[in-house]
Amino acid sequence: MIVLQNVGYRYHSGPEVLHDLSLELAEGSFHFLTGASGAGKSSLLRLLYLAQRPTRGKLYLFGREVGGLKRHQLPDLRQRMGVVFQEHRLLPHLTAYENVALPLRIAGIKPKQIKKHVTEILEWVGLANEMHALPITLSGGEQQRVAIARAVINQPDMLLADEPTGNVDDELAERLLYLFEQLNRQGTTIVIATHAEHMINRFAYPRLHLRHGNLRVMPPLQLPETLRRGTL
Repeated sequence: MIVLQNVGYRYHSGPEVLHDLSLELAEGSFHFLTGASGAGKSSLLRLLYLAQRPTRGKLYLFGREVGGLKRHQLPDLRQRMGVVFQEHRLLPHLTAYENVALPLRIAGIKPKQIKKHVTEILEWVGLANEMHALPITLSGGEQQRVAIARAVINQPDMLLADEPTGNVDDELAERLLYLFEQLNRQGTTIVIATHAEHMINRFAYPRLHLRHGNLRVMPPLQLPETLRRGTL
């Protein structure tokens, strides 16, 4: 699903922020992306959701080498992804319902099915009573939940999330992680950037750890039986 071969990345003419990253992530895998602020997490996510291209090395997504693609070919790949940004990127003139429904409308889903799916996902993220609210009237945490619902509504092949639980309480954060797990069980490849160590420790998935632009793959923690998922 994701292959990096000696990938390096720099902003304009500045120093490299990512160095010689080599990695293969299988289809249907689930990884946390960790590292201190400035380690390169957001830069790596920007490469993966095609906002930028590597300055050297090769990046393959869905079996295609990104560097060889024309600009008009990128939307086809992006449509297979769900992305949760730190800054939410909701359309301000659309309600929460309309923002979440947008990917389904673009995909040509029938209105009756859109209503069913959007209502269900907004109930899941705790926003059933805010579906007709405009983003400006929602708190930061509520906007984040709308962004998450929009990212997962069409069950993408790949989900990339940048601190998706950063503005919610621990109970809701755990609930959202279970939502991501369910999506993963249906085949979605997931990469979640997070600082939430307690969530990383509770959900035993391997970790991609960035330090000073270098990447290390760390195995999942071995949780005691009483803390395994499904027994919480």
